[in-house]
This record gives sequence, structure tokens and C-alpha cells, in this order.
Amino acid sequence: HVQLVESGGGLVQSGGSLRLSCEAAESTFKTYNIGWFRQVPGKEREFVGAINYSGSLTDYADSVKGRFTISRDNGKNTAYLQMNSLKPNDTAIYYCAAWGWGATDDKWNYWGRGTQVTVSS
Repeated sequence: HVQLVESGGGLVQSGGSLRLSCEAAESTFKTYNIGWFRQVPGKEREFVGAINYSGSLTDYADSVKGRFTISRDNGKNTAYLQMNSLKPNDTAIYYCAAWGWGATDDKWNYWGRGTQVTVSS
């Protein structure tokens, strides 16, 4: 069983930056891929990006390419989502996911509870 905890969300002005963290309690963190998704109430969960278990491969949604960067520190059991040049339509609850790969949420097996990101105009 994998437990994930997101942190780092908050309120930021348009054009600003935030870094989200996704921490796992298990030492097996280094063996599985991590994905990031976001969801606005009333809409489906949207793929943001993913990083493979070693950090050697990343994938991003077109909407965030060039603005968001995913990284991980396996020694700290933590993955990161660095978000720059934030826009109001980036406002959402951001979730990290584990044990999967792909741009739809059915491709991932474990989920955190999410952290709210609000971007004001």
C-alpha cells in the first residue's frame, strides 16, 4: 500500500510560482513512477505530468509545457511539481499519484488527498 501526501498549495498572483511536494512514507518510493493531476470542481481530473521511478523520463500536458517542471528526490521519498508563470486557469486541486503511467487517472493506482492551488488575476 502506498500513502502519498501533497503539500505546498496556496494562493498566488498570476505570473507567480509555487512548488508542490508529494511525499511518500515508504522506502519503495524509488521503485515507482509519480504522476501529477489537477481537478476543478465539476470537471474531470486532468493530467499535468509524470516522472518515472528514476527521474530520467518526464512527460507533460501541452497546457503546462515550458511552465511546470516535475522532479524527484528518491533519498527524501519526495516528488516535486515546480509551477512557474501561473495563470488563473491553473487554479485547481492538485493530486499526486503513484504506480502507473499515462494521461488518464485510470492508469494510476494510488492517490494523495490533494492540495489546493488558487491563482488570482
